[in-house]
Amino acid sequence: MIVLDKNKLDNSALTEEAEALKNAGFIGKEQLNFIEKELPILNSHKNILVRIGFFLLGSFLYASLCGAVSLFGLSGIDSYWKVLPFVFVAIGFVGSELLAKQGYHNHGLDDAFILGTLLNTGLAIGVLSEGENVLSITIAVTVVSFILYLRYLHLLSVLVFYLALTVTLGYAIFEFLEFGQAILPFFMLLYGAGTYYFCRKLLKDLSEPFYYSGIVLIKSISLILFYLSGNYMVVRELSGMLSGIYYDVSPEIPLAFFFWIFTFAVPVLYLFFALKNKDRIMLWISFIAIAFSFYSFRFYHSVLPVEVALTLGGLLLFAIAFFSIKKLKTKETGLTFKPDRISNSNDFLNAEALIIASTFGMKPEVKPADSPMEFGGGGFSGGGSEGSF
Repeated sequence: MIVLDKNKLDNSALTEEAEALKNAGFIGKEQLNFIEKELPILNSHKNILVRIGFFLLGSFLYASLCGAVSLFGLSGIDSYWKVLPFVFVAIGFVGSELLAKQGYHNHGLDDAFILGTLLNTGLAIGVLSEGENVLSITIAVTVVSFILYLRYLHLLSVLVFYLALTVTLGYAIFEFLEFGQAILPFFMLLYGAGTYYFCRKLLKDLSEPFYYSGIVLIKSISLILFYLSGNYMVVRELSGMLSGIYYDVSPEIPLAFFFWIFTFAVPVLYLFFALKNKDRIMLWISFIAIAFSFYSFRFYHSVLPVEVALTLGGLLLFAIAFFSIKKLKTKETGLTFKPDRISNSNDFLNAEALIIASTFGMKPEVKPADSPMEFGGGGFSGGGSEGSF
């Protein structure tokens, strides 16, 4: 199913590991250069700005091809405009296939054609159904994005797949079940939890290592979905919008006490299991969830003024950080405050230095150019005089 060269995929992974070892100081630059020279890899870009530039270039190329096809068909049948989006989808598939066979992966050009294919898939089904069948659009995008990920290992495609699948299931329950609105939050809770444990099982029994990153991405998104599905503010506001009785203030929801407990309990559980299992992604998600939980509470109950709440929150975070660092700074194994040699943290230091330099207007010191007129030692007086002509 994967159209990319698997040997080059393996070599790309090995090269990334070698770069991590070089950044950690385990191997030298000469060894890294030798590895990169001996292992042919896929044509990709790690610099996000360069990748965005090639994405814009690829988007222009894709739009030019679609525009040329549109001009050729203007004098055709009257209903030709309904067929055009399907032609654009075919152009996207062909372009993605050609770029993948030439070794382009996460390059920018391939991103433009793959995302253009997904966009035109939804547009084609929407034009065909005149925008009245939302379910058919989401199903088509779900299927096509899943195929694109399996074939090209495109991470944004697997993200679109999971989001489109979530919208498809949620829309189907809301529209076709009599009590769909009442059970929708609980279904999403079960769906998010089921996705998480299904991804864990897939990672344990994974036979194709190339799909590892995509499964980890879906696993992480499922944690966010699980939390948002039980967050009091999300459930209440979304329920008010879907019911059509949303005025100045959204109406109270049933089982409000349960959702309030869920809003604050789940981030704490995320934090506990992240520290227990040393899961860095879950740790970051837990921090974001904790912050959003406090925001949800203040959205309805402003107990303190904003400036007082921010001050107390800052003091609380400072106390947690201070005592955590004090507790962990002497540990050498497990959860520790010691720097990770594999992950390169110099980027943060360089960014900090750049911000400071920009703030204070500091400029690098410039060494003055050597004068074209060379003087001697200056033994007696004057520039280079030695007491004789």
